[in-house]
Amino acid sequence: MPQIRKANKPEAEPAAPAITEAEWTILKVVWKKHPCPAGDVQEALAKIKGWAYSTVKTTMDRMVQKGLLNTHSIRSLQLFTPAITEAQAQRNEIFKTIKRAFDGALTPMMQFLLENEKFSEDDLKQLRNMVDKAQKAKSKE
Repeated sequence: MPQIRKANKPEAEPAAPAITEAEWTILKVVWKKHPCPAGDVQEALAKIKGWAYSTVKTTMDRMVQKGLLNTHSIRSLQLFTPAITEAQAQRNEIFKTIKRAFDGALTPMMQFLLENEKFSEDDLKQLRNMVDKAQKAKSKE
């Protein structure tokens, strides 16, 4: 039976706020365009989401309160920058999902993905290479 390994999230890292779907959408724009005013974000999302400026601005103001965005003003223009990196947000989301759906265990998560997703030969080759690389790094410790 394979050994079940728990995801090793550092304990010193503060708990990140939950990110809603709307916040993910806004963060993706801000990561690419920062620093940017809310109007630029609304313009970038207008065609795909149809959100009004007030919706985007209100959501971004809440994201500042949650610690997801930073803001500073130049004259009367309020500019937003990300308070977390894309990698930090992805990492936090993955760890929350692994903890919630797989009790923090990586092996059952990987087994689930391998059994339920359609991986191409190239995907599987890349996964094998990643596992080989991780094993080599582990053996050097």
